[in-house]
Amino acid sequence: MSAISVLELCAGAGGQALGFEQAGFAHVGLVELDAHACKTLRYNRPEWNVLEENLNYFDARPYRGKAEVVAAGLPCPPFSKAGKQLGEMDERNLFPAALRVIHEVQPRAVVIENVRGILDAVFEDYRTFIAGQLSDYWTDWQLLNASDFGVPQLRPRVNFVAIRKGLEHSFTWPEATHEKAPTVGAAIYDLMAGGGWKGVKQWKLKANEIAPTIVGGSKKHGGPDLGPTRAKKAWAGLCVDGMGIADEAPGPSFAGVPRLTVGMAARIQGFPDDWEFAGGKTAAYRQVGNAFPPPVARAVATQVRLCLENRARLEIAS
Repeated sequence: MSAISVLELCAGAGGQALGFEQAGFAHVGLVELDAHACKTLRYNRPEWNVLEENLNYFDARPYRGKAEVVAAGLPCPPFSKAGKQLGEMDERNLFPAALRVIHEVQPRAVVIENVRGILDAVFEDYRTFIAGQLSDYWTDWQLLNASDFGVPQLRPRVNFVAIRKGLEHSFTWPEATHEKAPTVGAAIYDLMAGGGWKGVKQWKLKANEIAPTIVGGSKKHGGPDLGPTRAKKAWAGLCVDGMGIADEAPGPSFAGVPRLTVGMAARIQGFPDDWEFAGGKTAAYRQVGNAFPPPVARAVATQVRLCLENRARLEIAS
């Protein structure tokens, strides 16, 4: 069958978009406000229709009948345990805008990624509200951990899937593809050794667990680092300095605890090595940290594609 069309909202640096591409989807548009992220998308995929727009003002009506799926990685701070969890009262909450786009486009399926906090009891009424706004769809929420899909970090994320009623019987959530994800040492050993560091073999032995969740942080904060105090302690246990991001791998005479480069963080996030990030170190790292790991996105997208293709076969057969 031909590729299934998808309209992507809050596309960021392309983590979810890559997963959908790998799963056999074709993008009809990618909406993203951040200029650096838009440059990243255009550089890596010049053929993509990247729309540098505020989702709140994006007119999706021209995509009705052109996008079979709407996918989104909506901002996490309104529901994150690391913040105030203001939910629907947070000005950064883009669920209303996404719901409007879904009504304008009328896709066959919807996929939205967000943080684990959205499953907290305090947001039960809001989850019910969202489902109620999509009364023509079967809806479900599922917590997926990136390490179950080969991503070397502890990254639990919630996926919301809506399938137009009558099609949902062919949908199942993806099962884990890896019994055990690689450790940080195994995942980025070659990159950490790229500068000729003599101590890299000893470092690899110490970096013998998967990473804590990589976080991109907020534009309100200063330069890039690997997260709050608890996360930095976890990184320290892996012999990684979480206080910042390095420009390059350690040199031959390096002594101390190394920092990750943007490329190392990107690989830990599941990006392919040839994916380039636009902007300076801070902007590039934030794009990486805020991304949906491509392997997880691919797993979810594959199940959506199988669901829609199976239904199409049944319609042809009947």
